[in-house]
Order: sequence, then structure tokens, then C-alpha cells
Amino acid sequence: MNAPRFFIPGSSMPGPASARPEPDAPALSQARSVAAVLAETQVESVLQELDEELVGLASVKARIRDIAALLVIAKLRLNFGLAAQAPSLHMCFTGNPGTGKTTVAGRMATILHRLGYIRKGHVVSVTRDDLVGQYIGHTAPKTREVIKRAMGGVLFIDEAYYLYRPENERDYGQEAIEILLQMMENHRDDLVVILAGYEDRMDIFFQSNPGMRSRIAHHLEFPDYSAEELMQIAQTMLTEANYRFGPGAQEAFAQYLELRLTQPQFANARSVRNALDRMRLRQASRLFADPHRELSASELTTLAPADILASRLFSNNKEGASHAASPGL
Repeated sequence: MNAPRFFIPGSSMPGPASARPEPDAPALSQARSVAAVLAETQVESVLQELDEELVGLASVKARIRDIAALLVIAKLRLNFGLAAQAPSLHMCFTGNPGTGKTTVAGRMATILHRLGYIRKGHVVSVTRDDLVGQYIGHTAPKTREVIKRAMGGVLFIDEAYYLYRPENERDYGQEAIEILLQMMENHRDDLVVILAGYEDRMDIFFQSNPGMRSRIAHHLEFPDYSAEELMQIAQTMLTEANYRFGPGAQEAFAQYLELRLTQPQFANARSVRNALDRMRLRQASRLFADPHRELSASELTTLAPADILASRLFSNNKEGASHAASPGL
């Protein structure tokens, strides 16, 4: 089996962006079995890709497979002329940063597209700033423009709880929510909305917006990664970048993870990627310091324990500093 690949949520989307849409899915024939639908749509290959791309997250993968099963059976019911109400597809992904929410949203869009539930299969990823205006009359056109771009695909709203700010009487987030609610209901056959954010904040958001909660059919919880899973993710990232841990470096990185997991603002795989970037920077500086020495390919691709142990996280820990290290150092 190929080594798992991990994609950091939002890493290729610095601002509002649309994922590349898939080609039009072929029209489904009058399939009479699950195998026939899967063969026509190639949905099983998407589920397999998700298993390979994401480390851990067994409960999330199982839930995505359950949703895919529901949609396939709904297609079969339709082929048999049985009453098959269009399933509600709006979702909420809760969890800490770096747990794969954006990646799963993209795979979910592909599944929906291949099964014919959305026309294009693209993902438009936005935050509050892309939906809410700064003055009267500004929010409605901003929100409608974003929804227009997302039609036929998936609208992924990260940190969706920021849409609701009751402490500010002049906030226009509620206007964006009302437009979203209307479009989610009136265009449920052409638009899927996925809300994402921290679980506790999303709970407060739904309590304050019962209309939104009633429209969300699927709630998926993304757990934090264990230290072992983070090590596996790190190994995968290094392999993809053509780097490796040298003797003693993996043990040093395990110590780093143990310390980093106790620090604030840890962002799971995203923090691992940032840490590896800094370690590669230290490796480059170490090699750069001896400009006349001929380097081997092995030296250029190997991280040494010193590249990891030079992190301020270790020095702060040794000194017993009362203040926390800067996140991700």
C-alpha cells in the first residue's frame, strides 16, 4: 500500500478559494446493486484515497462511509421507483485546527458530485470576513456573491461561530446567517454547506441559531491526533519532501512532540508541518556554515538531532521558565 499522504487544511487556500472542480460525472444507469453504483461512480476509490491520505481519524472515515452508503442506497431506491426524498446534506465538522477538516470536505464534495447530488463538485472555502460587510448594505451582496460561486458545489465556512457576535449590536453577521439559512433551504439540491470550528463554540453558535441547527444533518467530530499519529504524519511529510530523520533524530522529535503537546495553540498536523519547516531551516544553516565542504545527497536530506534539540522549547523547559514557549517553536 502506498504511504499515507497528509494534506493540511487550508494550506493551499491562503484566502477564499475554490478547489478545482471535477469533470462532469457520468449519468447513472438503472443500477440494481451497490456494486453497480460504485463501479459507475468510482466512489469507492475516493473512500480509499481518504483512508490513505489521512492518518488516524477512524471515526470520521467510518462516518463518511456511512454517509456515502446512505447516498448510494438512495440512488438505488430511486432506480426502483421507490419514494426517495432527497437527503439533507449540510454538515458540521468540529475539532481543533490541523485535524483534516478541509481535506475531508474536499473528498466529500467529490463523493457528492460523482453520485450526482451536486453539479460541479468544487469547494469554496471562506471565513466570516468573506461573508460579513462593514457597513449597512454591504453584507447581503458579499454573502450572495460567495453563495453564487459555491452553487453546484460545497461552501466550506471555517470558524463559522464568528458569524454570530451578540456582544456587538451593530454587527452584521446575523444578516449573513439569515441569507445562508434561506439559500440552504431553497437550494438544497444545488448547494451543500459545511460549517467548521471548535466544538464548544459551535455548540454555542447552534444554541443561538436553532434554524441553522435544524438544517445540519450530519455532525462529525475530528479528534486530536495522538503522539504516535503525529510522528507518522511527520514521517510522511518528510518522505514527501525527500528528507529523513538521521540517527537519534526521531527520538529527539518524539521528545519535542511530548513537550509541544503541553503548550497552548497546538494545531495538530499543522504544527507538525511548521516544526519540520523550522528544523529544515536549522539543517540548512548548519550545512551553510561550512561552505567549502563537499556535501553528499545523504547529508542534504538528513535531519540531525541538533536540528531538533536547538528548538527554544527545549531550552525553556530546561530553564523551568514560568512562561510558555512561543507556539510551535
